[in-house]
Amino acid sequence: MLIRITLALALVPAPPAAAVQRVAPGVVLRNVQDGRILGTLVEIDLKRARTGLLRPAAGHPRARVSDMVNAAHAVAGVNGDFFDISESAHPGVPATFAPDGPEVSGGRALRAAVPDGQRFGPTAPPGTSGTVIGVDRRGTGRIGRLTLTGTVRVGRQTIRLGGLNQYALPVGGVGLYTSAWGPSSRARAFCGTDVYRNAPCTLQTAAVVVQGGKVVGTNDSGGPVARGVSLLLGREGGAVKLQALRPGQKVRISAKLTGRTRFRYALGGLPLVRGGAPVPGLDARSRSPRTAIGIGPGGRRMYLVVLDGRNETGSGETPAELAALLLRLGARDALMLDGGGSSTVAVRMPGEPAATVRNRPSDGRERSVANGVAVYG
Repeated sequence: MLIRITLALALVPAPPAAAVQRVAPGVVLRNVQDGRILGTLVEIDLKRARTGLLRPAAGHPRARVSDMVNAAHAVAGVNGDFFDISESAHPGVPATFAPDGPEVSGGRALRAAVPDGQRFGPTAPPGTSGTVIGVDRRGTGRIGRLTLTGTVRVGRQTIRLGGLNQYALPVGGVGLYTSAWGPSSRARAFCGTDVYRNAPCTLQTAAVVVQGGKVVGTNDSGGPVARGVSLLLGREGGAVKLQALRPGQKVRISAKLTGRTRFRYALGGLPLVRGGAPVPGLDARSRSPRTAIGIGPGGRRMYLVVLDGRNETGSGETPAELAALLLRLGARDALMLDGGGSSTVAVRMPGEPAATVRNRPSDGRERSVANGVAVYG
């Protein structure tokens, strides 16, 4: 069956002063319109302007986009990855507000992707787990996949790591938690399964605290992980392996995200466009406010798009329409970021003291989110 999608996208022409505005050298703010749907585009020349990962301030699991943009002294930013916003299926277990996918900042791996079945938000297309977008060490825009590679070595025993600062661990796995995890509870790590996020929490768990290359404890205090401390959490079979460790034992831990690209920064999302074509099987029915990030040919331009709409009125874009929009704008690769009430773009225009929200969030106010993309002038 051939499904033809007709997209009536019009970039608002340049004459109206508010339609096309220069934010900073290499950064332009534009209006977009698709039928009745209005949106905002931040277009970045990556040879003239810099982008980066937005994260909440230390001690906070999430923050508003405008606050993160201002704290980072950036000129613009949008919300980022889908994140764990509710745990109603697990009474007594608080939401972590941690993102689904990997994070890299300053070339350093901060977290890996949760198992596909544990994702909060739309289902990821098969074979796309760990998909990220960002820039490489040369500042070129890239899309790729990052996979966790890590081990815990105790004497002759080697335990494979199945998680890095993730809100959900694979069944039978062991995860590493560092100070990059933040202040959120880690109780969610033991809930759900690899295929069903609402499955009950397991009671077979274990924790090991490592400092200075040695086991110094076997309990999780529940608070933030201090710098220089590594916390290992295990469930089911992973818990059995950790329970065999004893205080004083020497431990060597290694963890990294591997892939074809060495990212300076990266964050996760759902694939929309690859190699100049829409990803097969995109949803062409569900409409919602949307946020997306695209990369132009050669990785020289970046497109940050936020489309308004309210869920209760059925307005907004479908993922299929969003992919067509990104292609029309010039993107060769693109990811869909979190949408709905999370969709936010904040911009600080020349002469303004602070960034302000430029779209109409569907919640009626700006929502706090897990991460985002920053644009620096």
